[in-house]
Amino acid sequence: MYSGGFYPFETPEEHWAWWSRHIMVNRYQRAPGPVYEDLRRLVEGREYFVLTTNVDHQFQLAGFDKARLFYTQGDYGLWQCSRPCHQGTYDNETTVRRMWAEQRDMRVSTELLPRCPRCGAPMTMNLRSDDTFVQDAGWYRARERYQDFLARQEGRAVLYLELGVGLNTPGIIKYNFWEQVLRNPRARYVCVNQGQAYAPRELGERSLCLDGDIGAVLREFV
Repeated sequence: MYSGGFYPFETPEEHWAWWSRHIMVNRYQRAPGPVYEDLRRLVEGREYFVLTTNVDHQFQLAGFDKARLFYTQGDYGLWQCSRPCHQGTYDNETTVRRMWAEQRDMRVSTELLPRCPRCGAPMTMNLRSDDTFVQDAGWYRARERYQDFLARQEGRAVLYLELGVGLNTPGIIKYNFWEQVLRNPRARYVCVNQGQAYAPRELGERSLCLDGDIGAVLREFV
């Protein structure tokens, strides 16, 4: 599905037929299995914050507090101007549901093609793929809440729990968590990742790397 987002579809109608299906499955339908619910139960009653590069909002669909989430790379539920002519985003749910329900022969009707309400340019997904990514007011508010959370944890006993982070954008979570733990002797780092569980030796006994399925690991703790 990720690769399909870069496919050069022949027409905008075909492009949005595929994307509307992609958005419906990944953004507006809840993920199968209990993983997100198990994770939410694990942090209930605790002071927590979720930093994620996922753009599917499954944390929110599972009942996590929206004020404790920072989606750094965008949101499948938002469109932005493709130019972009301004730093605004737009909810796409109503139109995406129509695209999904009404498309025929892998095409949506031309009248449903999204265009920027200010300049008329085609709309695109609010996803960080190049320097046109729009960081709207909501993005900056979420970043500020995350930074405030980090400031409150200075010198405190904190667990940095990294789940399934690869090497596509390691600077956002993985390297960030390593740095936070190195600076705070009371902090601990736990990495759960099937086939890619590791930590720098500088973290020593303050790190725990679990090579396994995230769902199976969480079930051991909830």
